[in-house]
Amino acid sequence: MNQNHIYERKQFEALFRQEKIDRLDERLAVLDAFLANEGHITAPELAAILKAARKAYVVDFVEETLELMCRYGFAQKNRFDNGILRYEHRHLGQHHDHMICTKCKKIVEFENDRLEALQFHIAREYGFHMLQHRMEIYGICGDCLSEHVSRMPLSMARPGERLIIKEMVGGNKARLRLMSMGLKIGDAIDVINNYGNGQVVVGMDTQRYVMGRGIAQKIIVEIADPVDIGGVGK
Repeated sequence: MNQNHIYERKQFEALFRQEKIDRLDERLAVLDAFLANEGHITAPELAAILKAARKAYVVDFVEETLELMCRYGFAQKNRFDNGILRYEHRHLGQHHDHMICTKCKKIVEFENDRLEALQFHIAREYGFHMLQHRMEIYGICGDCLSEHVSRMPLSMARPGERLIIKEMVGGNKARLRLMSMGLKIGDAIDVINNYGNGQVVVGMDTQRYVMGRGIAQKIIVEIADPVDIGGVGK
């Protein structure tokens, strides 16, 4: 346990004694297991770690302790895109944001002083006194991206991806079909939704396009480089 965690444990014990929180020794065991885990953890996952260490507490008790830890500033909770409640350490005086891979669900923490300063500057420009903030960037991590095929049918694309239309299979008739929709080879599109065996919804600039599975399978795309197209969300 590092020095910061030792100090937090002492604060935790002092505050919980002061507030006369029951089952203190058991709650300290939950805290120790939590501090030993640097990730974003659910109550059932933490209960499983404790059980493996021969400290079997019911999930409700573990969750109640985590909620107390949030109340007193030792933890904070997040619900990322899948809605599952996860807890992470809250170190006073420190702030970080998150990048979440929509494929493997990896969560990456990052800090950027320039970004923090810019957010405060923007808030001041709007006459807004910022109390707290949270940034979550959703995308595909480097590991998953390296496994991603360079070219694929639009029907395989994931919501949120920005793509370049590279080819239209099926000859001139298929290419004319694409043009009649208002799209052409070289266009950058954003995937809004992909309904499995149903329709694919994409956007370009301010226009939305809805197409069936058949046409989406004939449109060959590749992931766009934001540098080449003037930035994501153009």
